[in-house]
Amino acid sequence: MSDRPPRREATYEGLESVPSHQVGEIVGGELYVSPRPSPLHARVTARLVQALGPFDKSPGTEGLGGWVILFEPELHLSREALVPNLAGWRRERLPELPDTAALTLAPDWVCEVLSPSTEALDRARKMGSYAREGVKHLWFVDPRPRLLEVYRLEQGRWSRLGAHLGDTVVRAEPFEALELKLSLLWER
Repeated sequence: MSDRPPRREATYEGLESVPSHQVGEIVGGELYVSPRPSPLHARVTARLVQALGPFDKSPGTEGLGGWVILFEPELHLSREALVPNLAGWRRERLPELPDTAALTLAPDWVCEVLSPSTEALDRARKMGSYAREGVKHLWFVDPRPRLLEVYRLEQGRWSRLGAHLGDTVVRAEPFEALELKLSLLWER
């Protein structure tokens, strides 16, 4: 018999009480509160949005198009509330953005920019949640060692397609139509 009190299931009301200078998420029934991203973290995320911009062009405009890419969307998937750094939906799956605070449609691609305060949650708990919800592609970007890890969901499990370190130029699923210069992410 355990002396621990029974765990209470986290609620959306509890999520709403998280101060605005922090990020709250419900993962596996627990409320996780993290600090807002550091300037380095935010810079890497912004640079990645710029690099992937050609995929987020409106239909009928020049560019690669076909995607809707959002910065820190709140995802309400099953009984969880997740906030990835970036998420992307193929435009045919999300032809119009809902006028709601959160999205309930799982993205096709998620990118988590790792930091010391969130890495364990991103890799252990959220990675499993994304697989369960059928997210097809997952990237981890770690600015400390300058690393991009690329994963694809295959038969419900993550397959690591590659780990790209430093200033290399890569073509990474699902955006392999574009050469991504990793050096652009690390510039300060």
